[in-house]
Parts: sequence; structure tokens; C-alpha cells
Amino acid sequence: MAWIYILIFIVSSFILVRSGMWVVKALIRIAQFLKVREFIVASFLMALATSLPEIFVGVTSAISKKPELPFGVVIGSNIVALTVMVALGALLGKDLHIRGKVLQRSALYAALYSLLPLLLILDGMFSKRDGMILLAALVLYFVRLIAEEERFRKVFNNQMKGWKHFKRFVKDMLLFLVGIAVLLLSAQGVVFSASKLAEVFNLSLMVIGVSLVALGTSLPEIAFEIRAIRMGHKTMILGNIMGSIVINAALVLGLVGIISPFAITDFSPYLIGAAFTLVACLFFIKFIRSERKVTEIEALFLFGIYILFILTELYFK
Repeated sequence: MAWIYILIFIVSSFILVRSGMWVVKALIRIAQFLKVREFIVASFLMALATSLPEIFVGVTSAISKKPELPFGVVIGSNIVALTVMVALGALLGKDLHIRGKVLQRSALYAALYSLLPLLLILDGMFSKRDGMILLAALVLYFVRLIAEEERFRKVFNNQMKGWKHFKRFVKDMLLFLVGIAVLLLSAQGVVFSASKLAEVFNLSLMVIGVSLVALGTSLPEIAFEIRAIRMGHKTMILGNIMGSIVINAALVLGLVGIISPFAITDFSPYLIGAAFTLVACLFFIKFIRSERKVTEIEALFLFGIYILFILTELYFK
């Protein structure tokens, strides 16, 4: 039976990527119509859209009284963002530049937000109060981002005008909504198959969450990143990475804490994820503050951190 669940996971992941690309294309053209700045679009709208699988997994798991799964997914997804996604941006985009004080601060805040949930569980409980703290932190992040919007002057150029432009906008809105619906359905397939694989291979929900499900739910962000690089919107890569980290850590786990608070009796499944999150954060901050960019060599190093993380999780499963 394992091969059936593997097939479901592969097919669902493929559909997840395709629907993520639909959403990306539609949102980029919607941003053109609305003349919104690139970084703001990627940091909020696109990050929210590509984080819908994590949100969907988090809420449904919390309702099902399985909050350990979304906690693992968020930890894994944020490690993917800090390592794999940053590395891909640097390799495919020929060095990932992070210039300007606002970008520097945003990158630093995103790294700190990835650590915030791990700090809140040190008392052995992930409570409703912790969930409210995370949601409040999310509001503060985006209030600050909107306040600094004027510093991001690059907007999308658009060639279409008048009625033709408006019809394209309506079509893109429909494509955006359909893409999100398909994305959610495919994410359900990823979660279902991954949960079954956890049973077949005798893995805990935490381990399957930080590895298989986290990578699967991160595919829309990766698809967005590749698309943005091809279209020459490298600023959007940074915005999406930072926004996704903040939304995962604050919104997803904030909702989980409010819906289904839980006590942590065994910290061992969380320690590896916490340790690698801290390592990924430290090296990410070091790289962006040294030369204001992530080089190809540094990108390969970040890839190595992620591979070591997965091997360590599987070894201590």
C-alpha cells in the first residue's frame, strides 16, 4: 500500500506546484493593474497565497486535535525558506542581493520570527496566550511594512490600457481564485498521503511534518521563486521568503495555539528542528550582513544545512 500513498503524494505535489504557478502569474498581473510595489506584493499577498497550504494544514490539524503536525510543518517550512529558497535565489539569480536598510531589517525580523514560536514553548505549553502573542506580532510586522511602503519605489510596468486591461484583470482574479482552490485541494492530498506514509514507515507526526509535508507545502513558494527569477523580479524573491516565514511562524501557529493549545511532555522531537532553525538563522543573517548578498558558495552551504537537517531528523526518528 505504501506505493499508492507515494503516488498520491507525488501527484498532489505536482498539482500543488502548478496551482502555485497559476496564482503567481495571476497575482503579478493583478499587481500590474493596481500598480502595487513589488516588495509589498511579495511580502504580503504572494506570501499569504503561497502559505495557504501551511495555513490549511495548520487549521485542519488543530481542529482534528493534532497540533504537533502543523508545528512540525512550520518549523520545516521555515528551515526550507532560510536554506533552500535563499540558496535557489542565489544560484538561479546569480547572487541574491539584499541592499538597503529596510531589506536588511526585514530579513533580520523574518529570521527572528522563525525563532519566536520555539521560544514560546520553552515553558512546556503552547497556549492560547502564545497564539495571541504570535498574531499580535504578525500585525506589528505588516503595520511596519506598510509604513515603509514608500521606500519601495519599483512598481510593475503594464502595457495594456483601458477596457482590454480591465478584462485581463477580471480573468486574472478568476484564475487567482481557481488557483487557490486547486492549491488547497492538492495540499489536502499531500497531507493525507504524508500522514499515511508516517503510519506505514512508523514515523511521528512531528518528523513527517518537518520533512515530507514541509517540503511539499513549500513547493508553491519555490515555484513562485523560479517564476519571479525568470521574469526578472528578484526583489519579489526576498519579499516572498520573508513574508512566508512570518506568516508561517505567526499566523499559522497563532491560529493553532488559539484553536488547539497543547502541552509538550517530550521536547526531543522539537530540539533538532529548533537547533537547525537557529543555525539557519545565524548563517542567513551572517551572509546578508557581510556582503549585502548571498553568493553561490554560500548558497551551496545553505543547501548542505538543509540536507544535514533531513538526515539528522531521519536518524533520530
